[in-house]
Amino acid sequence: MQYKYKHLFFDLDHTLWDFEANSRLTLEQLYHSLGLQARGVHDFDLFHKRYSAHNEKLWDRYRNGYIKVDELRWKRMWLTLLDFKIGDEPLARTMDVQFLEALPSRNILFPYTIEILKYLGAKGYHLHLITNGFEKVQHNKLQNSGLSDYFREVITSEGSNSLKPHKEIFEYAFQRAGALPAESIMIGDSIEADIQGGINAGIDQVYVNHIGVAPSVKPTYMVSSLKELETIF
Repeated sequence: MQYKYKHLFFDLDHTLWDFEANSRLTLEQLYHSLGLQARGVHDFDLFHKRYSAHNEKLWDRYRNGYIKVDELRWKRMWLTLLDFKIGDEPLARTMDVQFLEALPSRNILFPYTIEILKYLGAKGYHLHLITNGFEKVQHNKLQNSGLSDYFREVITSEGSNSLKPHKEIFEYAFQRAGALPAESIMIGDSIEADIQGGINAGIDQVYVNHIGVAPSVKPTYMVSSLKELETIF
């Protein structure tokens, strides 16, 4: 194979697996099953918006080593409930457990996900995942959305004991995949985790800009849809 790249490392959430759509559906399910409207949460859209904001801030703190994973998981629920004046820690912890049980069963993917993975696999590229996620949760997402068979190695932050953008998770991935940095590229939606992570690891990057946000760091390549990856590979 005479291509410049041999090993393509994909991100999962927000890049291939539509985290926003899947988490919204799961939260809506919890909203009804746990009777949150009767508890004082009268507006689900606002509830989802507040959850998303807290989730993003806590993930940032987790990535930077300020909090542990357990705190991230239940506190995003706790802080969202507090916004609606519900100071119920047992409810927040119940929501955390039920959310992570139900979320991986969702299977909404970004347009052209399966097609691009088939296309790249047929061309002989070695496809892998590097994801800042939990081992069991991420593998369940892959299984339930029909993605498992496309990837040779699945590297999670939990399994590698590191997180993007730290170079250690990439070094662990290279070792697992038998890949050299010069023949590897990172493909993802996050400037902070994927693009800066690729730069830290000394590999090229593709910024998958689904939502049209101008990057603060210049990636090697930028696409606005997964289909556009065909123009690079």
